[in-house]
Amino acid sequence: MSELHRNLIGGEWIEGEAVDNINPSNTNDVVGRYARATAADTEKAIAAAKAAFPAWSRSGLLERHAILSKTAQEILARKEELGRLLSREEGKTLPEGIGEATRAGQIFDFFAGEVLRLAGETVPSVRPNIGVEITREPVGVVGIITPWNFPIAIPAWKIAPALCYGNTVVFKPAELVPGCAWAIVDILHRAGLPKGVLNLVMGKGSVVGQAMLDSKDVHALTFTGGTSTGRRVAEASIKVNRKFQLEMGGKNPVIVLDDADLKVAVETVAQSAFFSTGQRCTASSRVIVTEGIHDKFVAALAERVRNLKVGDALDQGTEIGPVVDESQLKQDCNYIEIGKSEGANLVVGGERVSRSTPGFYLQPALFTEATNQMRISREEIFGPVASVIRVKNYEEALATSNDTEFGLSAGIVTTSLKYATHFKRNAEAGMVMVNLPTAGVDFHVPFGGRKASSFGPREQGRYAAEFFTVVKTAYTSAG
Repeated sequence: MSELHRNLIGGEWIEGEAVDNINPSNTNDVVGRYARATAADTEKAIAAAKAAFPAWSRSGLLERHAILSKTAQEILARKEELGRLLSREEGKTLPEGIGEATRAGQIFDFFAGEVLRLAGETVPSVRPNIGVEITREPVGVVGIITPWNFPIAIPAWKIAPALCYGNTVVFKPAELVPGCAWAIVDILHRAGLPKGVLNLVMGKGSVVGQAMLDSKDVHALTFTGGTSTGRRVAEASIKVNRKFQLEMGGKNPVIVLDDADLKVAVETVAQSAFFSTGQRCTASSRVIVTEGIHDKFVAALAERVRNLKVGDALDQGTEIGPVVDESQLKQDCNYIEIGKSEGANLVVGGERVSRSTPGFYLQPALFTEATNQMRISREEIFGPVASVIRVKNYEEALATSNDTEFGLSAGIVTTSLKYATHFKRNAEAGMVMVNLPTAGVDFHVPFGGRKASSFGPREQGRYAAEFFTVVKTAYTSAG
């Protein structure tokens, strides 16, 4: 039996019910054993964070900078090891796993710098001999709930700014991916965080997450996950007047215009729709193509998809790893059947495939002759499934692109400066890509969407201060 990885509460590693962490590329491989927290454990973690807040919120800038910087350095030094762990437990290909671990290190490095860039404003009052100071202060105890699809990057871009600005944290990772969460918390703990500043409570959302939602002592809560759960977070937070931030679903479009470079279009769409097994909120599952290039594009894309190498996430040359677990695989397969029943044409893929090890392998699926009214065009599948929608021209493409309840990311492939410029202004999305995949953004710029995709301030970069701090206005009379 492997060592039990325990929860961190009040600076102490706490035992709990052991749960196996299973490799989706090889279900015979147990990545590790991780403790499951109870509601009582969660309440203790919240109390520990509350008790640690006064001292940490007033801690010296150099102390915070040193801890975040040391964390960044260790993550970057161990990026291959952490990337391999990520790929084993979540199913991303090894290059993607190492890339994500690298990004986590870069995020901590950025916020180590932000500690030293904290600033306010001094402005004159309209009244004589009076000064005004505008400063930012930490919110308090921050609850962090993260998803399974980016198990080290998303925790990093929530934990790093929370600590940078002087908040204390109660962190609940997705139940499917405790390994990366435990590793990042262990690194921070050894970097010198005082007891109670960061607390890790692994376990079920219905238990740990609910205890966080029910607590009046969680002053802010940042959540990334499904839309329905996000709405529950909002409802519970409103009841206790809690600050909350939501990153939820997407049904992201990528437009291919007649003037597009065919090779660029095919690779952009393939990466947008299918890489990371389509399991990212920024994935483009709606491919909107004008009729002049439609047939050539579909033929070229189908060939690219047909040749995508599906396999063990750790194997060299694998382009598409497994789906994260059996439940997600069933959901993907159900949507493929729904697409067929709705009248879309399954051009390639969509079948479960076998490899040398038992895993959740699915050949990426490409539909054509879809419409924007079909369920496969409106509901988030969260797998390697994409639908091509034929339109007449740019104007119809833009209207179709915006015809969705979501608004996270949108892309266009074109050589026209006119259309690219118009799309950037008129796409109803928080992030827009021109001739690039709709995957995430650099670590130092804001991430987030519109409509049902996001609520609250943006994540990442300097914009993170909007959520993790509160503004104070103070007056001083000169007498």
